[in-house]
Amino acid sequence: MTLLFPRYADAIRAVDLQQVAAPLLIPDSFLIRSEGRLSTYYIPFESINTAAKVVVVGITPGFNQWKNAVAEAQRQLARGAAQDEVLRAARVAGAFSGAIRPNLVALLDSIGVARWLGIDSCASLFGAHADLVQVTSALRHAVFVNGKNYSGTPAMTRTPFLQQQVLEWFGAEAAQLPGALFIPMGAAVSDALDWLAARGVIDPARILHGLPHPSGANAERVAYFLGRKDKATLSANTNGDQIDATRAALTAQVAAMIAARG
Repeated sequence: MTLLFPRYADAIRAVDLQQVAAPLLIPDSFLIRSEGRLSTYYIPFESINTAAKVVVVGITPGFNQWKNAVAEAQRQLARGAAQDEVLRAARVAGAFSGAIRPNLVALLDSIGVARWLGIDSCASLFGAHADLVQVTSALRHAVFVNGKNYSGTPAMTRTPFLQQQVLEWFGAEAAQLPGALFIPMGAAVSDALDWLAARGVIDPARILHGLPHPSGANAERVAYFLGRKDKATLSANTNGDQIDATRAALTAQVAAMIAARG
């Protein structure tokens, strides 16, 4: 797979990020392609950890991730870092942080992923065992709709402009990670992984569907999944029975993989 970084390195060096306060202000020098309301901008997220055993898949980098990754790439280029170093550092700078990370760790630990990996907790995936994880997106480069973060509409599996990008970048990445578990963050990403599985790119048995998105906006579902909230206190927007069924299915799926490993 040909890296795009050499084509965009000069744009990264030249951009004044203080002048880029919104997606519509991203310079055209970062534009990969556009169609109608949709625009895709380069982000230096091309580093692939081929030793990864867990692949956490978001939908697409948002504007803040784009800005953080480009800022880190600028710093690395300024100090004369090699291309591989620049891309690794930029990827790490864009990985889950803040409240999302502890929620993600707790969710993974609760269904047995740490046991499958042979580690004490998935917290170390962001430290001592960073070699075991790849944090990525179904749409690798930053997609915006009318200058706003893409959040699943139009559907990437039914939009040729987006289908091509799922296959061209994420599909090629997934093909290099045949033994990994794929953890989709949200329904739109689940659909994309199933779409790739139907095309033989990903083993469907390796997809852990249904984990609540670990964002703060999803706090109630996360809390109930983790046993931190009673079913009787759930709001009408949260289906406790469905979460119970999903938790049981995921725990059984991971347990079966642990048993198969022997």
